[in-house]
Amino acid sequence: MLTALNPIRNLAPATETGLLERPGRTKRFTLDGSEDLESHLTQVCEQVSADIQKVIPARKLEALVLGGGYGRGEGGVLKTEKDDRPYNDLEFYVFLRGNRFGNERKYGDALRESGRRLSPKAGLHIEFKVDSLARLRRSPVTMFSYDLVSGHRVLAGSRFVFRGCEHHLNADKIPLTEATRLLMNRCSGLLFAREKLTHEPFTADDADFVGRNIAKARLAFGDAVLTAFGQYHWSCRARHDRLLRFSPPEILSWLDEVRRHHAAGMEFKLHPRQTFESGTALKAQHAEITTFALQIWLWLENRRLGSHFESAQDYALSPADKCSGTRPWRNFFVNAKVFGLPGLFQPNWQRHPRERILNALALLLWEGHTTKSTVRSQLHNASLSLDDDIAKWTAVYQTLWSKLC
Repeated sequence: MLTALNPIRNLAPATETGLLERPGRTKRFTLDGSEDLESHLTQVCEQVSADIQKVIPARKLEALVLGGGYGRGEGGVLKTEKDDRPYNDLEFYVFLRGNRFGNERKYGDALRESGRRLSPKAGLHIEFKVDSLARLRRSPVTMFSYDLVSGHRVLAGSRFVFRGCEHHLNADKIPLTEATRLLMNRCSGLLFAREKLTHEPFTADDADFVGRNIAKARLAFGDAVLTAFGQYHWSCRARHDRLLRFSPPEILSWLDEVRRHHAAGMEFKLHPRQTFESGTALKAQHAEITTFALQIWLWLENRRLGSHFESAQDYALSPADKCSGTRPWRNFFVNAKVFGLPGLFQPNWQRHPRERILNALALLLWEGHTTKSTVRSQLHNASLSLDDDIAKWTAVYQTLWSKLC
């Protein structure tokens, strides 16, 4: 069984009454990385801060914040024979005064160039996201906003940068749509990994990509379940502890399997490793995880939408509005941005385009080649031929997904 392939490291329990320090107060980027690694990450942050303050005028910059696992003190540690190395991306949030979209247009290229320049020296990918504190203060809580406000490291600006954002600390207010979005992203990773498995030759980089996305999906199963019951937590260790103690109000025959997958996914998140397994072995693991993912997907979407989908095709072909609660006028402009003007002349143009991504993912990942004509209608890409190989279909899907993930 796949669950036996990854031994679980003994980790300190993440109790919520003292042993687990609030991430905004922690002085570390990782749980158990070496002092050299911690020093390296400190230097990277100092360099990033200096670089950004050269790019962004002081009158515009409200704050520069490190989010993600390293911002919460649970960054991944890749242990090699020589030393400890970083593994996950470094996610920096650049909060600017004024209109968020205008700031993105004005400073986005410069920030991306800064990321490209600094990433090789850092030894990992550096990403910048432009945002507005005013927007965050008036926005409802999401999984992203909860994680960020709960755990971060302020590199520039007031340490009270998130004052007025206290409502984002309410994990039980995270909507069920966020669990769907999480699974959409992780199952998309499985789709992209499946395309990598077709490569000849199958390279070490391909193997690493597949192994990493399998691990992310395994963690996401448990995170989605916790979110569905209002039990999500910023710490992956605390989430796992909750998952072990969780007594659901309904029978979940697969819950023990979710717990096993979550343990393996948490271990990979905290102590990632390069994957050196063969394509054949990874195909078997990928098939098992993909099959199990469909169970969780259908359970979650049936719960969220009050439906009774029995298969991925049943889900994808259902006329149910899978992104209800969005504003039709805004969806009009988002559809135009994602699909171009032709997308506005298709059915359901007033619905959020993420619905089409959800439908296309369900068909591509779980229904195979037999539904290509339906997928093409969801992606609104007439250039796709029914004879095209899956790599081209996946590439079109990935381009659209990247705009909505």
